Amino acid sequence: MKKIDLACIVDDDPIFVFGAKRMMQLSNFCNGFLIFNNGKDALNHLTPIMVGNSKEILPDIILLDLNMPVMDGWQFLDEFIKIKTTKKVIIYIVSSSIDPADFKKSQKYSQVKNFVIKPISEDKIKFIMEDLTSE
Repeated sequence: MKKIDLACIVDDDPIFVFGAKRMMQLSNFCNGFLIFNNGKDALNHLTPIMVGNSKEILPDIILLDLNMPVMDGWQFLDEFIKIKTTKKVIIYIVSSSIDPADFKKSQKYSQVKNFVIKPISEDKIKFIMEDLTSE
């Protein structure tokens, strides 16, 4: 698989963020990271890039938690999909939720590639890497 240039993690749990970054580094998953503690911070940073008002690059993939303060993952998704961009950004929901309703709801978003249940592991990072190549 081709190495991802930029991965984005949107999650308020510093332990998850640390673990996800570490697993991605061990798996040679990506060249760099963007980290946001909630959907609002992520949206505020990504929107100018998506509409062409910033020279920064968009992430190739977003690992999105559902339960966060300020703006949760569902609210982020609802706003993110409204923004027109030429680059496809693939979203993986990474959540501790095992509620089948959350999984079913995630399938309604064409930008969401898959749903991964926490905790993150090297095997789950490898699953995402393989899943990305099945495009």
